Amino acid sequence: MSPQSADYVTRVVHDPHAVPADAWDALLRAHPAGAASGPFMRHAYLAALHDSGCATPATGWSPHWVTLWTRGDGALAAAAPLYVKTHSFGEYVFDWAWAQAHHRHGVRYYPKGVVAVPFTPVAGPRLLARDADARAALVHALIAHARAQGLSSLHILLGRDADWAATDANPALVLLPRDTVQFHWHNRHPVRGTPFADWEDLLASLSQDKRKKIRQERRKVAAAGVTFEARRGADITAADWAFFTRCYTQTYVEHGNPPYLNEAFFRQVGQALPQQWLMFIARDAQGTRIAASLVALSDDGASPAAAYGRYWGALARVDCLHFEACYYQPLAWCVAHGVQRFEGGAQGEHKMARALLPTVVHSRHWLAHPAFADAVADYLARERAATSDYRTALQAHAPFRQAPSAPDCAR
Repeated sequence: MSPQSADYVTRVVHDPHAVPADAWDALLRAHPAGAASGPFMRHAYLAALHDSGCATPATGWSPHWVTLWTRGDGALAAAAPLYVKTHSFGEYVFDWAWAQAHHRHGVRYYPKGVVAVPFTPVAGPRLLARDADARAALVHALIAHARAQGLSSLHILLGRDADWAATDANPALVLLPRDTVQFHWHNRHPVRGTPFADWEDLLASLSQDKRKKIRQERRKVAAAGVTFEARRGADITAADWAFFTRCYTQTYVEHGNPPYLNEAFFRQVGQALPQQWLMFIARDAQGTRIAASLVALSDDGASPAAAYGRYWGALARVDCLHFEACYYQPLAWCVAHGVQRFEGGAQGEHKMARALLPTVVHSRHWLAHPAFADAVADYLARERAATSDYRTALQAHAPFRQAPSAPDCAR
């Protein structure tokens, strides 16, 4: 037990509604990175995943939220969305090779523990706490629960610096660091260092071949007679959510995969967190709706600090429609509204041609089996070096006339 653990009562809850929403969100606001972190760690978002049946034991996501309550006044002092999982789908920090290695040696890998937002490759707060002491105690409680449940491992995915300060404070806990690369756009002219004045200013900052390519792709969509409208918050109607879900579902099915999310989820988060959603709806030349993309926004009022490209779908095939719906429309909106950062999600080197740069995001991993922990530690040390080399190589192909350096993920 850590010195701080004696100050708290640990409760593991299996239903998000067992934790008061206002108390959870207060801890999120107290996190150094919580003020502009998007909707994903809000209680309403996580509860919607549960209520809609998207993240439940039936889908391989069993909530084991670890919470700490002060012994004196019984207040919520720390909390983390831990899920006990029977697979590795929907995480975006891939450990399939680790599972296969366990299996080859006759060691069970599943169930495992994951502290993450299901189906969401967006970095943000993961260890919510009222202060650093409570956050350190939370790390001990998470590992204690993983051991008590006989889990093979504990994975804290895509967190922030305050989380890593807590996980790394006690070397005896051995949470191994892992770096992965995403692609983010920053509203910062590579030469002036100031926000882009407008869309043409952004285009002018790009190299000639990239600028030409973007204009060609946008012309193809316009020549097909496709137009877009942007709707935010309360302007997104129930019919819009139903249409979006239809597009999203069909696109998943066309790629041979069942969708992770359903209309009940989208409707619930749309109602609970309206100002944190921006939807682009595409219409063909006859005015028929044919596609939609959904962007999440940080909770900063009229001028959010960050936007997160999340989901899209189409009912008709139009050349370059995906690029228009998922990159050019959102980026133009971000420039017009002074948004500082647009995150394009996991993977995708093609995003660099659309002005997104490689950005490092971080995770931590604890493995119960000592031999596998040593093997993974060795692997991750080599992977981190390879990731650094990969990012350096990508920077040589930056799309700007004068390439800026992309920072690590915002803390």
